[in-house]
Amino acid sequence: MEFYFFSPLESSMTLSRLPLLLVLCTLGLSPAISRAASKEVLDAKVREAVQELYKTSSAAKELAGRGQAMLVFPEVYKAGLLIGGEFGEGALLEGGHTAGYYNIASGSIGLQAGVQRKSVVIIFMTADSLRRFHDVNGWKAGVDGSVAVASLGAAGQLDTETVQKPIVGFVYSNKGLMYNLTLEGSKITRIKK
Repeated sequence: MEFYFFSPLESSMTLSRLPLLLVLCTLGLSPAISRAASKEVLDAKVREAVQELYKTSSAAKELAGRGQAMLVFPEVYKAGLLIGGEFGEGALLEGGHTAGYYNIASGSIGLQAGVQRKSVVIIFMTADSLRRFHDVNGWKAGVDGSVAVASLGAAGQLDTETVQKPIVGFVYSNKGLMYNLTLEGSKITRIKK
């Protein structure tokens, strides 16, 4: 009989990977979301997600028109039971055309249970913020760039402080913009399609 012991360092490294493992296992249970979308399918979902955002907020459309590029994740799935994570695939749109494909992933620990789907759009308002995004392999929100998550104020207008930030994010579902959310800690990585 053999016994295996883990040092505290090995245990913490294993625990730090637990949210990702949970997400992969949870998502693997559902064939509809575990299958990677083809380029064509992902491009169509990106277009639909952008149109849905514009229907949700006319201010978002105006802001996107002033931005340098938009990173669109049409389906980000969050799953968990105390330990959770989220994952989705999307595309970077520059000048209205796909400039590359990316995934977004993050993990969390806390009171949570179930599965949720949302859309995430990140608008790079300045050339400098977009350049910094391109310069990093594995861009992390809150580390490589701070993302101001938009919320609507009175009369459906975006918060004036938010629209002045170099990177603005929108998180929404079929029920509209979602509030009190953060993208901090989300890792965005370029993928090949």
